[in-house]
Amino acid sequence: MNASELGEFGLIERLASVVGAEAPTDLIVGIGDDAAAWRVGDQVLLATTDTLVDGVHFLQEFAPWADVGWKALAVNISDIAAMGGEPLFALVTLALPAETPVAVVDDLYAGLSECAHEYGVTIAGGDIVRAPQVSLTIALMGQAQMRAGEPLLMRRDGARPGDFIAVTGVLGESAAGLQCLKEGAQRSDPLVMAHLRPRPPLTTGQEAARLEFKCAIDISDGLLQDLGHVCRASDVGARIRGADIPVSHEVRRREHLNALRLACSGGEDYQLVLVGPPAKMRALEAARVPVKVIGKMFKGKPAVSFGSGPPPEVSLNASGWDHLHSG
Repeated sequence: MNASELGEFGLIERLASVVGAEAPTDLIVGIGDDAAAWRVGDQVLLATTDTLVDGVHFLQEFAPWADVGWKALAVNISDIAAMGGEPLFALVTLALPAETPVAVVDDLYAGLSECAHEYGVTIAGGDIVRAPQVSLTIALMGQAQMRAGEPLLMRRDGARPGDFIAVTGVLGESAAGLQCLKEGAQRSDPLVMAHLRPRPPLTTGQEAARLEFKCAIDISDGLLQDLGHVCRASDVGARIRGADIPVSHEVRRREHLNALRLACSGGEDYQLVLVGPPAKMRALEAARVPVKVIGKMFKGKPAVSFGSGPPPEVSLNASGWDHLHSG
C-alpha cells in the first residue's frame, strides 16, 4: 500500500496510533483536531501548523507572493478560531531554491506581516532551508479562553444528537475564485480576493466559545468533508438542507459556476461550522453573531445527508480535498 491508497486522513489515523498511545495527562487535545491543546499552569495553550507548497497549494502565475504570505498565516489562524482561542506567536519555516530573488522573500513577508498585524499575531522566529520549490510552513501558538480554571474549547468530538449545525459567512467563493483565476480573472475580482486572502472569523469563534459551544471545525477541505470529520469524531450523523447553505451571491450570479457544488466541496473558505444545542444557537443570534443554521445532528451512522427524510448519503471521501488520494 502506498500513501495515495491510504489517503491523507487514513494516514493521520495510522500515525496517531503510533505516536499518541502514551500522551501525558496535560495534553487535553491531541492529533485529529484543528489544534493541539495542553495545560501549562493555569493556562491552556494551543498549537497548529500548516504548509503552503508551490505547485500544490498555490501556483506562482496566479498567486502574488504577498498573498501567499497572507494566506499561509491565515489558514493557521482559522484553526485557532475553530478552537475558540486567541492566536499569539508564529514560527515560520521558509524553504526555497537558492536562486530565488530576494524580492520574492520580501513580498512573502510583507503579506505575512499584514496578516499578523490584522489578527494580533507576533512573528517570533523560524528557519530558512534550501528546497527544490518554495514552501512556507507556519507553526502558530495560541491560548484558550478560560473560565473558572477550565478552558473554553470547541472540539470536533463535541457534537450531540439534537444539536443544530450552523456556518459562518458564505461558502464557495474561494474555489470559485481559483476557477476564475484560471479563466483569466484579475486580482480585483472579489472572488479572486476571497481565494487569495481568506479572512477567518476569529472573533466569531471566540464568541461561540464564550457561549460554551463545545463543537466546531473550520472549513478548509469543503463543508461536506469537514462536517464529516465532526460526525466521525462525535459518532453522530448530520442532516443538512441544501437550500439553507449560504452560497455566495457573487458565485450564484456567475452562471457558468456550479454554486452549490463549490459551496459544499470547493474548500478553502476558512469559515466555521458551529455545532450546539438550539438554546446556544439562539444565544449566538442574540449576540448578533452572523451565522446560518443549515441542519441538525442525529443519532445514527456518522455520515452527512441532505433533507429531512432518509435521503441518499453523500460520499464523504469524494466530497472535498485530500492531499494524498489519487484521482
